[in-house]
Amino acid sequence: METYELLKPVLFRLPPETAHRFAHQLLEVAQDSPIEERVSDRYTVSDDRLETTVFGCPFPNPVGVAAGFDKNAEIPSMLAALGFGHVEVGGVTAEKQPGNRRPRMFRLPEDEALINRMGFNNHGADIIGDRLTESTLPSVPIGINIGKSKSTALADAPDDYCYTFERVASAGDYFAVNVSSPNTPGLRSLQNRDALESILGTLVDAGADPLLVKLSPDLPRPAIEDALTVVGDLDLDGVIATNTTTARPETLQNPNRVERGGLSGKPIEGAATDLIRFIADRTDVPIVGVGGISDAEGAYKKIRAGASITQLYTGLVFEGPSIARRINIGLLELLERDGFDTIEDAVGVDLE
Repeated sequence: METYELLKPVLFRLPPETAHRFAHQLLEVAQDSPIEERVSDRYTVSDDRLETTVFGCPFPNPVGVAAGFDKNAEIPSMLAALGFGHVEVGGVTAEKQPGNRRPRMFRLPEDEALINRMGFNNHGADIIGDRLTESTLPSVPIGINIGKSKSTALADAPDDYCYTFERVASAGDYFAVNVSSPNTPGLRSLQNRDALESILGTLVDAGADPLLVKLSPDLPRPAIEDALTVVGDLDLDGVIATNTTTARPETLQNPNRVERGGLSGKPIEGAATDLIRFIADRTDVPIVGVGGISDAEGAYKKIRAGASITQLYTGLVFEGPSIARRINIGLLELLERDGFDTIEDAVGVDLE
């Protein structure tokens, strides 16, 4: 039995945000210590069949940490040591924000899901930018997820996003524009074509490269197609699919299903994979597949549906720190089973 299986019942007795902070602090203590190297030796799966190059960045494997786990860019090296092939930090906003009132994160254990309404709580672009500049960053790619400050009017959103980008620009291997969180009032309206074009165009002019946009699973399909038109017109580098959903599948069992916020985890796995397939059918840009991944089979389905790389967050909460290792080992077995030489060979095969 893994150590996490022993700790999990204790952690799950704590409020979710308290448990997250406790785990976060343990990783902070271990980072930049001899423990980090030992952890890396234990959890990293090094195999050139897992390597891939996406939007000009070399990834040692296709399993990354989604934005939200390391909001303030405090533990990217330790997350890389757990075997993840990239780490996306943030969301970072121009202003320091406390986020929404607690409680704002809820577990649904029977459903292997979380609901959060965090509200982009983070230290702000100035502090996080300095932290990234002064830190020794890992060798895996670092993505920086950029959100809108709550106090910024929607009309001023392009300048708000641009301010944040300029403060973190030197540290990111790619930049993700978050216009799809359900927890900042009005944010999702920025996914409409004109607003999206204005924000992304401003960032392109500012030199944001590679630049990706993170989309909501709740967008109607015509709106997704409009967003993809903007991606093509501006020659963006990729799409992240998807963010959390405000939908509540009827299969949810836990009483916390009534809480407001974005649902993540197993219940959105199928819908996220379907959206990846929809996007991959309509664009050639790389897709980062997110939503409900907790094992190799789930990651592999997203890759076969068109995702070049994948991310997870909720799976890490429920499965523990060995999840990246287990997924990567499982992916190698699946590649062998299906006769693929590399992970790149499996991308989008279910579209053919």
